[in-house]
Amino acid sequence: MTETPDIRAGRLTAADYAANFADAHPPLDRHNALIESARCYFCFDAPCVTACPTTIDIPSFIRKIATGNLKGSARDILEQNIMGAVCARVCPTEVLCEGACVRNLAEHRPVTIGALQRHAVDHVLDNGSQLFSRAAESGRRVAVIGGGPAGLACAHRLARAGHAVTVFEARDKLGGLNEYGVASYKVTDAIAAREVDYILAIGGIDVRLGVALGRDIGLAALRRDFDAVFLGLGLGGVNALGLEAEAMEGVLDAVDYIARLRQADDLATLPVGRRVVVVGGGMTAIDIACQTRRLGAEEVSIVYRRGPEKMKASEVERDFAQTGGVVIRHWARPHRLIAENGRLRAIEFERTRLDGDGRPSGTGETYSLAADMLFKAIGQVFVSGALDGVAEALALDHGRIAVDADRRTSLSNVWAGGDCVAGGEDLTVAAVADGRIAGDAIDRALRAGGGTPAKEARHG
Repeated sequence: MTETPDIRAGRLTAADYAANFADAHPPLDRHNALIESARCYFCFDAPCVTACPTTIDIPSFIRKIATGNLKGSARDILEQNIMGAVCARVCPTEVLCEGACVRNLAEHRPVTIGALQRHAVDHVLDNGSQLFSRAAESGRRVAVIGGGPAGLACAHRLARAGHAVTVFEARDKLGGLNEYGVASYKVTDAIAAREVDYILAIGGIDVRLGVALGRDIGLAALRRDFDAVFLGLGLGGVNALGLEAEAMEGVLDAVDYIARLRQADDLATLPVGRRVVVVGGGMTAIDIACQTRRLGAEEVSIVYRRGPEKMKASEVERDFAQTGGVVIRHWARPHRLIAENGRLRAIEFERTRLDGDGRPSGTGETYSLAADMLFKAIGQVFVSGALDGVAEALALDHGRIAVDADRRTSLSNVWAGGDCVAGGEDLTVAAVADGRIAGDAIDRALRAGGGTPAKEARHG
């Protein structure tokens, strides 16, 4: 017989919480940074640069670390990726820059590019070195909707060019997923907020918090009142499991819970189940599983409908979760929620296999997992309702905003980037790249006197 659901706060001691949510990957000291930088081959046409969505000149910034020029190294990084501090901590470097490092061919151990990037950028943030200055006022005004990585990267680029930028953010803090959606043990010491402060310090960026598109402001009015608009809306909706009684107590959205955890002043106040089940295969699934385990859950399982090779979470992240006591179960999908007195008691899963089209389908065989809490981490969706009321239709592609190579949408003088656009990679670093590219494109268009909507959209 399954025991009564056990969800409560304060499962651990204060010392346990502090240890469990300390920096999972401590920084390099000066000595080790010099040693690691010396391992770089400083390749011509370096594959690591091509693998980086923001195309940072990685050999250049590493060479500067090797010669003791941390400020110059940080400038190489921040010129391309103004959120280089957080990206150094959260990027899946094992499949991006470090995955492409030629050191893998020689010794199967790449240069730790992410750690070196963190070493250089943290030096600048710690010392308050402002590497960028604002150009003369252009007299042009740009509205940026969304204060996440894409929006802030775009805003900084435009402010550098001398344009007046107003950032509209629905939440009460800037930073987007860097502030609300990343595992706390990855982004410690308020680094996300410090990076936002560094971006705003350039000047020329007005911030309006608690202002949501579609609720407090409309796209049509923004297009009328500003010379250009950038949409960095992210993904506001969460996919449902599609099961009966999904709204029962104990079934939660992983994204919302992570945001709550990230903003908690005292982790001991967060209720967590003794037995936790997570449905999904991406980074959100890994992050919620690892964090509930560190909050005191005794049993945490991730259940994914396909095999491990199809999980969006990298092998490194999966290994990290399993080392931390998380069990990952493949080839199963939720079939039925089992309740007791209106609260989740267990989940029945159906085993899956690939059908003739290569899609996972049910086999009819089921098993159950006892659970106090079930977290949904099966992806987010773009909510287009906030865009209603515009004079022209904003073209969508597979449910997200269609953009061209310059991140221009089908509407004149409207650009977009980050998770809300079609063809994106749903990565912080990719969102920053979108913001930078769009910022440069907006600057060119404004200096040329405007612009016309793109005729072709970028498809994913």
